[in-house]
Amino acid sequence: MIKIANTQFWVHDQDEALQFYTKTLGWEVRADVTMEAWSFRWLCVAPAGADGPGLVLMPVPGPPMLDQESSTLLADLVAKGAGGTLFLETDDCQAAYDDLSTRGVAFNDPPTAQPYGIDTSFRDPSGNNIRLTQVLEFDPSRT
Repeated sequence: MIKIANTQFWVHDQDEALQFYTKTLGWEVRADVTMEAWSFRWLCVAPAGADGPGLVLMPVPGPPMLDQESSTLLADLVAKGAGGTLFLETDDCQAAYDDLSTRGVAFNDPPTAQPYGIDTSFRDPSGNNIRLTQVLEFDPSRT
């Protein structure tokens, strides 16, 4: 059987991202390993106590992986929110919004009723999109 082990966000600064995900969001570190031979740090976080995939906080690569122009372009795209989206699920969107707001998360919008549930969004310090959703029971008659 194949399963998803982790997913990844490009980040501008791993220490800043680590601070945001662990101190602000309250997540835990699953791995923080530096491979000195390659000057490479594998940093993986996840919601505290949650099973399932973690989020690898990968630095935007520079040379030799990417030339400087491509590295700068990628960093700029991530900052604009074009690096992808992480979808989080909660049992109570409003309570999570209130809690995270007091921890310093700046939301893009308040929790809003949608056909699929109650939804809001925010970005991490690098610009990555994060959506927080309270999924409601699907009613096929509303389609």
